[in-house]
Amino acid sequence: MVRLFQGKFDREKVYSNDPVKVAKHWAKQGAKFLHIVDLDGASSGAPKNLKVLKKILSEVGVPLEFGGGVRSMETIAKLLSLGVQRVVLGTRAANDAQFLKKAFKKFGGKVIVSIDAKGAKVLTQGWSSSASKTVLDFARELKEVGFKQLIYTDISKDGALVGPNIPGIKDLIRKTGLDIIASGGVAGLKDLIKLKSLQKKGVSGVIVGKALYEGKFTLAEALKLK
Repeated sequence: MVRLFQGKFDREKVYSNDPVKVAKHWAKQGAKFLHIVDLDGASSGAPKNLKVLKKILSEVGVPLEFGGGVRSMETIAKLLSLGVQRVVLGTRAANDAQFLKKAFKKFGGKVIVSIDAKGAKVLTQGWSSSASKTVLDFARELKEVGFKQLIYTDISKDGALVGPNIPGIKDLIRKTGLDIIASGGVAGLKDLIKLKSLQKKGVSGVIVGKALYEGKFTLAEALKLK
């Protein structure tokens, strides 16, 4: 299990060499849904850790979403056939409008797009390149295609434990009407409380990583906020 700082592969921190054990740990702690990113896949362009994914799916028994290097219809179909509940799209969705439309038409709510943002820029290819469109333009494109929600990751906040980009999240909701799953920057329970207060306005979920691994709060504490 690896966490990056602001998406930088040269600033990684390894928390465990056994992702299956980690997934089991969070399931025992009460996790009802897991978010898994294949970092090797994100940088290379194709998932590289499917053996580990299969083991998690067979041994953990908690629904999960998976992303990282998913850039073909065939890969989406394969992941869903393995038992992944939702597939996260990024680079190909940002760069290929026709692929985005096809994926939504065929798979609907089984796919979700992650907008990985650095300011107004959309970053792709493991956060190493910029797409030609802005975050707002991309979000509006998703809405036009038919998506109801998206994952919004502020890369400058990701892994930094400095708090989520609340203004950016509010602005995106206000300008698009889409539901947002917030990702990046959660440092403590107070951040979860702030995001939960925006639930009625359109924050439909939160992805938490480093704060849990660093012991800033427990999963049990976070779940009690419901």
